Amino acid sequence: MKKIIPIKIIEINKNRFDIFMLFTRHPFINFLAKELHYYTNDTNTILGVVILDYTDKDYNYILMARDENRQFRAFEIKTDYTTEEKCITALTNSMKWHSSQNLTIVEQGGPPKGLKLFEVNQSPEKLHPYFKNLKNSKGSKASKQAIIEISNHLDDIDGNFVEQFQSINGFDARLWELYLFASFIELEFEMLREFNRPDFLIKKDDLTIAVEAVILGRKNDPPKLVHIQPRSTTLQDIEEKLKNETPLRYGSALYSKLRKEYWKLDHVKNRPLVFAIADFHSDASMIWSFVALTEYLYGHKQISEKDEKGKEIIKTVKANSYTKPSGKIIPTGFFDQPDTEYVSAILFSATGTLAKFTRMGIQAGFAEEGQIVIRIGDCVNPDPQSFDPISFKYKVSEDTKETWREGLNLFHNPKAKHPIDMEYFPNIGHHKFIDGELISYTPDFHPYASMNYNTITT
Repeated sequence: MKKIIPIKIIEINKNRFDIFMLFTRHPFINFLAKELHYYTNDTNTILGVVILDYTDKDYNYILMARDENRQFRAFEIKTDYTTEEKCITALTNSMKWHSSQNLTIVEQGGPPKGLKLFEVNQSPEKLHPYFKNLKNSKGSKASKQAIIEISNHLDDIDGNFVEQFQSINGFDARLWELYLFASFIELEFEMLREFNRPDFLIKKDDLTIAVEAVILGRKNDPPKLVHIQPRSTTLQDIEEKLKNETPLRYGSALYSKLRKEYWKLDHVKNRPLVFAIADFHSDASMIWSFVALTEYLYGHKQISEKDEKGKEIIKTVKANSYTKPSGKIIPTGFFDQPDTEYVSAILFSATGTLAKFTRMGIQAGFAEEGQIVIRIGDCVNPDPQSFDPISFKYKVSEDTKETWREGLNLFHNPKAKHPIDMEYFPNIGHHKFIDGELISYTPDFHPYASMNYNTITT
């Protein structure tokens, strides 16, 4: 006699639902309804959500399945349930029925979309070691799955995204773009993808912003997954790099983008332009290079002093110029340079790395069996007169509440032709130079940088 296996409908948390639906759910839904419960079947081929309609004060449910591009799309919407319980019962019964019919694909008839980032199309020696680890390692399962879900929604406007994502010379830059894409969607921007430069054209309400991504890349420091010899990361080494080398690296990267004159493009004219920069020039360099960027942008830095009562106070002072190895003197203050008035702001994060994708994947339930990830880092001290950050540590799980935007910083240009109101980028760090002072506005929890300790018990 054939054994009948009952179909299970499982309630899931918002973290898991969001990894599937963040990139197709229209932000306008938040004004129409409130999401209450999320469900999946035992094969993860059908998703369901129960919502409360703000206008009619009734309960509705929506069922979704993947389309031919592996994006989840609505295929059934039922409305007018008078109680939450009736709506949940109807959703559950419908999900079981569709599951019994082996519904896995809902054809939409749209053009091909999405990228297959892990189908290798080049020789092994050209592959970035982090890509190979991401593709094959058990410890990278969560980050890989998170990246796959994001890549289902990407367009390859340049025609070489997959190749560069896999390659030694392109992996870091393309990973940064993946992170920015996820953050912009979470910030409820609409993505306008008609143009291939700059990298992003994003829209919210009546404001369209052009964004060009750039990184501090490796020059004479090829990436290795495991280093035979430990690299020099002493405090003395870092302090020495912050004097000249690191701010000059930021300056070179930003100046190269400034020379492109994106503001002359028809679709960028009279709109804010943002350069989004991240530091991948050396292992873990993004953890400590934040201060070099701040100093270079505004030509000022903050120092700690003691007042007459011995209390610590923070002062803003003029930063020194920088000296290249050739002896050439480079002035500080990016926003003081010609043509930078066309750059509205600089967007930066020290957390847009593989570690972020790992944590977001674990939150969504993609962890490998036996995987334990501990996040440690430093975050902003709420005391405005303290120079010392606050350290934090926690175990990453499906119950943690990290967002894609967490750790983002927007440095506003005080001389910008098209300034950006902070309300367009809520719950990130904002930094301004006002009346000779560096002023920061940050969320209650705002990490400067962090690292993962990733282990798997067998």
